[in-house]
Amino acid sequence: QGGNNAGHTVVVDGKEYDFHLFPSGIINPKAISFIGNGVVIHLPGLFEEAEKNEKKGLKDWEKRLIISDRAHLVFDFHQAVDGLQEVQRQAQEGKNIGTTKKGIGPTYSSKAARTGLRICDLLSDFDEFSSRFKNLAQQYKSMFPTLEIDIEGQLKKLKGYAEKIRPMVRDGVYFMYEALHGSPKKILVEGANAALLDIDFGTYPFVTSSNCTVGGVCTGLGVPPQHVGDVYGVVKAYTTRVGIGAFPTEQINEIGDLLQSRGHEWGVTTGRKRRCGWLDLVILKYAHMINGFTALALTKLDILDVLDEIKIGVAYKLGGKRIPYFP
Repeated sequence: QGGNNAGHTVVVDGKEYDFHLFPSGIINPKAISFIGNGVVIHLPGLFEEAEKNEKKGLKDWEKRLIISDRAHLVFDFHQAVDGLQEVQRQAQEGKNIGTTKKGIGPTYSSKAARTGLRICDLLSDFDEFSSRFKNLAQQYKSMFPTLEIDIEGQLKKLKGYAEKIRPMVRDGVYFMYEALHGSPKKILVEGANAALLDIDFGTYPFVTSSNCTVGGVCTGLGVPPQHVGDVYGVVKAYTTRVGIGAFPTEQINEIGDLLQSRGHEWGVTTGRKRRCGWLDLVILKYAHMINGFTALALTKLDILDVLDEIKIGVAYKLGGKRIPYFP
């Protein structure tokens, strides 16, 4: 699920890579990387990411990458609309959501409205794809009169991308079925964003537009629930958040600044400073209620090394009473 709104920094042998659409396993020459149907893909972004990481030494990625034919496409106008919607929210409500302006929300909106276009549409009849693309563009133009879309220019580029990705595209459901039932393999599923950004379970409306909890494995790949084995929760030794939204343990002081600078807490996609605070165990327990972690990967403990005292959020009060749930 998700798209190039999420960023994962991966350091291998002293080299730092930034991944957004690529699965982190793309660096491993022995691994096959697969982008599932739940992901929304901005093709210019995918190739830009490839180019940046090639310069850092990533080789032959196109031989190891497979893309689901059912994944939805993010168009440039989705990204433009994302920015316009944020401006609108700011003007109307005095606050925005703090999206990455990568077109993720508008693309999932198109998907839910059944006007979206998928990889399989791009690779079949291009004339039909073009007319559906024009209809979708027209819909957005009528909603946002200031929106400018170079329809012919974008279609020409998309036709080029179609040929570049054609060899990588497969029927994702069949691909996963064979992976699960063929010769024994280790399968690691990587999600984008965190539990508190889940469209259903996060701090709505300051969330992303997809299910980034464990259910995304089933819906985003077509994997039956009984095949989900261990579930690893990745959590920092302190809490961070990019963009606005509730954050009870946030430290808007020298502690917050220290965590931010020592932890290099910048959004990989946006370059925004991450908001930092003490570890919130209420949130962590809540994430566990939903995901059922079999293990936790605790990161960045060393960032706390310089502190004499470390605080941890242990409970929430509502109306003066302790509550056992995340409100």
